[in-house]
Amino acid sequence: MLAQIAGRMAHLGAWVADLHSERCYWSDEVCDIHEVPHGTWPTFKQAYSFYPPHWRAQVAHAVEACSRDATPFDMEVQMQTGGGKLLWVRTIGEAVRDDAGVIVQLQGAFQNIGAAKQAEEQRTQLAGRLTATLETITDAFVMINRDWTFGYLNREAERLLQCRREDVLGKDIWTVHPLIVGTRYETEYRRAMKEGVAVAFEEYYAPVNLWSEVRAFPSEEGLAVYFVDIQARKAAESQIRSLAYFDTLTGLPNRSLLVERLDAALAPDPSNPACSAVLIIDLDNFKSINDTRGHDKGDMLLKLVTARLTDSVRRADLVARFGGDEFIILLGALGDDPVEAARRAEKTAHTILATFAEAFEIEGLPQYSSASIGVALFGHNHEGDPLTPDDVLRRADLAMYHAKAAGRNAVALYDPGMQARALHRAGLEADLRNALAQSQFLLHYQPLAAVDGSMTGVEALARWQHPQRGMISPAEFIPAAEDSGLILALGDWVLHTACTLLAQSGQQARSGHLTMSVNVSAHQFHRPDFVAGVKGALAATGANPRRLKLELTESLMIKDLEGTISKMLALRQIGVGFSLDDFGTGYSSLAHLHRLPLDELKIDQSFVRDAVSGGHGALIVHTILALGKALNLSVLAEGVETAEQYEFVQWAGCHAYQGYLYSRPLSAAALEGFITHAAIVPTGMNGE
Repeated sequence: MLAQIAGRMAHLGAWVADLHSERCYWSDEVCDIHEVPHGTWPTFKQAYSFYPPHWRAQVAHAVEACSRDATPFDMEVQMQTGGGKLLWVRTIGEAVRDDAGVIVQLQGAFQNIGAAKQAEEQRTQLAGRLTATLETITDAFVMINRDWTFGYLNREAERLLQCRREDVLGKDIWTVHPLIVGTRYETEYRRAMKEGVAVAFEEYYAPVNLWSEVRAFPSEEGLAVYFVDIQARKAAESQIRSLAYFDTLTGLPNRSLLVERLDAALAPDPSNPACSAVLIIDLDNFKSINDTRGHDKGDMLLKLVTARLTDSVRRADLVARFGGDEFIILLGALGDDPVEAARRAEKTAHTILATFAEAFEIEGLPQYSSASIGVALFGHNHEGDPLTPDDVLRRADLAMYHAKAAGRNAVALYDPGMQARALHRAGLEADLRNALAQSQFLLHYQPLAAVDGSMTGVEALARWQHPQRGMISPAEFIPAAEDSGLILALGDWVLHTACTLLAQSGQQARSGHLTMSVNVSAHQFHRPDFVAGVKGALAATGANPRRLKLELTESLMIKDLEGTISKMLALRQIGVGFSLDDFGTGYSSLAHLHRLPLDELKIDQSFVRDAVSGGHGALIVHTILALGKALNLSVLAEGVETAEQYEFVQWAGCHAYQGYLYSRPLSAAALEGFITHAAIVPTGMNGE
């Protein structure tokens, strides 16, 4: 009974063919497969009739051979049932002899294998489709067998590995590519196979000059490896890293990279008690060179200065540019004795000054320049409280200002007394305090435009109308305000005044959609009550927060990044937008930039000028635009002063611009007249 049940479940039956009577005995299962009544005993001819002609001949031949010389058979053939169905069946037969050794019967098994054949056909079709898919996907694909031989390569794998599949299939991967032995490729592949885990990594394979992103998935058959060519991405990352860490004009490390190196030099290391030093070199009267000979000549001078500074220090020392005419040198390994270390640092500084004695030749004309140098010493075993990079740079900066105050073209070594003296620029600080108390400050507003020429908003710019000295440049009073701490009060006044005008303009039909950009210093932003202060100004004036855009500097990224992001998000919740000013000239770090909830990048005007003067500015602008697109940020070009510059930023894909070509900064009254005649397209901002 159990055998019958098993036979029915497996669609398997038994048969016996009697050679004397030429009749077949079929079990019930065989009858069911043929769709004939149980107990059917067909003749050989009747049994053969169930097979189509092609298969009938094969079956008859196998039966005759088995009947004649006892040749067993095991065949998969097609038959047609009594009900007309076409089935795949398996028939197995062997000879049965009598006591005299004469073949008298054949016996065997009979099975319906239609389901198995269908599954096999589906597997074959699936394998075909899979192969076709693997040949058309953009990823390279390699199948590595359990014995580490190549089982399959698609066309993309052939292209990237620079081989033909027929030359490598069945061959050992370590033999075909011996240079991957001992590399991350081998380590990760063996780990995936041994531990049964998927692995993913990026690696470079020199023999075929391939940077690839690799994903490998283990299975019972072996290892399925997918990889893509990331050469272009690596080149772009390198280019963007260069933009973030190196000065575009001189090729020197910028502030971001120097701060990283300085931070590493300040890390506690009891095994290295040697002193180090930072030199800040500021060119004297550089502004007058720009004013008299032009910014392009000023740039040439900076490049020549770079060469002399580099030649004046050791190979292990770091020369960096902070932007403008300020350079930093990090001197290491000056010895354990602070006095001797200070002497060596000052000697290097005087050597640099000596190189400035010789004129710089710029387009055939001599250009003389001098420098003021501040020196700050630091060492692991010669300080009380641990120093930060900002501490050391601030000390060197104080010493540099002391050198300028001493008559310029001088060297000054930091001493603690400078800190106290630097905090008191008595005259200017007193004037600043009076200016705030007596309302000597006013705001001018520079219109901003979309590249189609329509006005989109204004940027608020602080101006100081001194009763005796006249209009004082922000370049003079802003640094003094920051040093004295008055920048906080001044920043509050600027924000409230700008928001007041923003609220008033919001009630007018033509100006209701214009935005107001307000610069925020790092001192302001890092105040614990900064967010509350912005909300308070908006509430007090009734200004629409969605029309307010705060312009931040890259220096914000170097201090308290998490706090910076938190404050920005808090203001974003009420609609305030953020722009990163003068992008590419300061602390830019992609590791930080992508985390900031920004709306806009502002391309520094130096890049715009350089873009149309044959320099590398065009490449930088395109890189910033690509970065902006990747981060979903709009991009505004600053300092557009000529039609040629405008045509470039428009062609390059900038969304907006500002500069003298569109409008100079205007008083509030002049701005009202400008708006009256400006082309204005009502567009929203910050999601409005």
